[in-house]
Amino acid sequence: MTLIARTRARAVETLALDAPEHRNALSAALVGELADALADAGEDTGVRAVVLTHTGTTFSAGADLKDPPAPEALVALLRRIVELPKPVVARVTGHVRAGGLGLLAACDIAVASTTATFAFTEVRIGVAPAVISLPLLPRTNPRALSRHYLTGERFDAAEATAAGLLTAHADDVDAALAPVLDGLRKAAPDALAETKRLLTARVLEAFDRDAADLTALSARLFASPQAREGMTAFLERRDPAWVV
Repeated sequence: MTLIARTRARAVETLALDAPEHRNALSAALVGELADALADAGEDTGVRAVVLTHTGTTFSAGADLKDPPAPEALVALLRRIVELPKPVVARVTGHVRAGGLGLLAACDIAVASTTATFAFTEVRIGVAPAVISLPLLPRTNPRALSRHYLTGERFDAAEATAAGLLTAHADDVDAALAPVLDGLRKAAPDALAETKRLLTARVLEAFDRDAADLTALSARLFASPQAREGMTAFLERRDPAWVV
């Protein structure tokens, strides 16, 4: 069963996370399939840009706790989005949690509906937003990120835009994206690739500098007793033992 739906219109390849029954959680299989789809789009001269979107009411719930990807695989996926020689545009009409926010930060442009909600829920299950910090920290407001990283609170699209997580939010996401995609279609392919390289240089510096340390941190935290308690509590729909 495919986990990524692919369509194309006027040189824009749309890749939709297509596991709505699992809230498009980032399983090992979904991460691998998305990485392959992005690679195909990157090599296809008929593709000018990529839209990353979803089916169902959730863009992504974050890591699949029953089948999580290896930290190295998530790093590789995020880097592939950043390094792809074509713009990647996130189209969000549902909710985004934890690792799903790393996908948004890796994209070059991100637009969400006004009804979308966001949360860095890692601390509430005993881990940290380690790997996804690679694209997030260079691109977002540090003060806003501190609050949301540390509390796990839910926030809305307006706050996500103010924090730099989103480019824009709108009642009609497709109407908001129409001029963006038309602009990309009018741009020369080589010029797009080089312009994206200029824009992502600082993000890639973070990958080069911090990926190994953050991958090790993620692996260590996921294997910790607090993470085991947090994940068990989440699956059992109860508060973890540390809640006061």
